[in-house]
Amino acid sequence: MRKAFWAFAAAVLVITGCNEEATPTKQESAKPAPQAVETKKVEVGKNVYLEVNGDKRRVLVNAAVCLRQGQLEQFLTRKRTKEHEAVLAADVDARDIHTALVLARAEPGKPVTFRPKYTPASGPVIKVSVEYTDKGKKVNRLAQEWIRNIKTKKDMEQDWVFAGSLLIPDPLDQTRKPFYAANDGDVICLSNFDTAMLDLPVASSTNNDDLFFEAHTERIPPLETPVLVILEPALGKK
Repeated sequence: MRKAFWAFAAAVLVITGCNEEATPTKQESAKPAPQAVETKKVEVGKNVYLEVNGDKRRVLVNAAVCLRQGQLEQFLTRKRTKEHEAVLAADVDARDIHTALVLARAEPGKPVTFRPKYTPASGPVIKVSVEYTDKGKKVNRLAQEWIRNIKTKKDMEQDWVFAGSLLIPDPLDQTRKPFYAANDGDVICLSNFDTAMLDLPVASSTNNDDLFFEAHTERIPPLETPVLVILEPALGKK
């Protein structure tokens, strides 16, 4: 009988102990459940959006593949401008992308200068990635994976910086809004242009015989494939 009693008592203690561990205290029960952060998306201009998620901000641009093969001077250009030397084209006002980047807390630096000496473009680093649908699945890649060095055949290693392009006053009408020079096509550049919105902070020729970059054809989806270009300021990195 005693053995049976102690066996029963031990079982009760084990069960009670398990229940105590499984039952939350009043203090634990009072803790509020963590709330999910709402992602907000605001249209800045045609095909240009600012996405805010807590402290994170990024710029989204609707574009499409316009070139898959050959030498490159641009990664993203404006539609009906420089599609013959860019991977992607977007029907946008480049000024809207500039505005969205500023709203994402990226302050433009300075475009490249060539005289009296070469000074590379400067500004905050902007991480550029692409998102598209392949066989029903979303694919996200760094933009550098679609670009390779002509000589080494390796992925482009450089980051882009937000140089900010130039504002050009109308010489015939000073009351008109200045022209945002990146709207001539120099939106995200691979060759150095003083009109570039995003440029490489290293010397990169515009001479056809000395171009550094080409399209990595095998990695780029078919022509006219819709692509979401994602711009994320790497704040503090220059």
